[in-house]
Amino acid sequence: MIITRTPLRLSLGGGGTDLPSYYREFGGFFVGGAIDRRMYIVLNKRFEQGLRASYSRTEIVSHPSQFQHPILREAFTMLGLESGLEMASFADVPASTGLGSSGSFCVGLLNALYAEKRITKTKEELAREACEIAMERLKEPSGKQDEYVASYGGINAYTVMKDGRLEIEPLGLGEDVVSELEASILMFYTGITRSSKEVLVEQRRKMSDHSGSIERMHEIKRIGVESSAALKRGDIRSFGELVHEHWLAKRGVTVAMSNSEIDKWYNIARENGALGGKIIGAGGGGFLMLVCDDGRAKLREAMRREGLAEHRFKFDFEGTKVVYNV
Repeated sequence: MIITRTPLRLSLGGGGTDLPSYYREFGGFFVGGAIDRRMYIVLNKRFEQGLRASYSRTEIVSHPSQFQHPILREAFTMLGLESGLEMASFADVPASTGLGSSGSFCVGLLNALYAEKRITKTKEELAREACEIAMERLKEPSGKQDEYVASYGGINAYTVMKDGRLEIEPLGLGEDVVSELEASILMFYTGITRSSKEVLVEQRRKMSDHSGSIERMHEIKRIGVESSAALKRGDIRSFGELVHEHWLAKRGVTVAMSNSEIDKWYNIARENGALGGKIIGAGGGGFLMLVCDDGRAKLREAMRREGLAEHRFKFDFEGTKVVYNV
């Protein structure tokens, strides 16, 4: 039996510049943090022939090409594992909540499948192959953020070259800064789940027709670079203010990133001490991330009155790993 554990992620700046519609022309830059909300993949030998997979549903197939789940189909096919295995996945949070669960699922699955083949892959290789599945094999309108943050873990700055290669820079935050950042970021579940695909498709369309979205994306990249610098010097207040700038810029890229109810919650948060905030992921639902360096009790009470449940977290500095292999 093999068990892998892979973190989900928080986008801390520059999100969206990791999409090929942007980085192929301008190069991208984003800051991502892995958190202790995780995806678990369990892989085991199967007594019978064929393949069995349990996630939100159960599939039993005689060949990987028959999997309805696209990531399972492509991952098993890529590695040539055609029979005699069963897989189950478990996650700490539901899918479609903006924490990059599909990317974590793919990275963790590849890690488990390679362990089954007794092949050791680097974090770079796992992330790159997971991106290949999403972006090239499945033609998803996605970028590189989810897979790379899930694979590497930690709090890093990622520079995306025009050819798609990435340079990864750990921010090297001290324990005191990490603790303060964990205390200052408040995560509230909106109860809204939605696929990020429609938001990403709209963003790609606006980039291709050379609307004003390109200038907004330049602004988002600048904010990402400044967010990285603020975190390096431990300036949580400036980071929170930059998150608010990101909120304003992202709204100019796609209207689908928010709605009237989310706008209401965000305005209430700002009135009760939040420096800034964002909907995690492509937008439209999932988790509302708020940054507050002072008066957090007041903010929590305001969100509680709105019916939003807080979910506390810590950062994960291990990335994807095999935690059991017997």
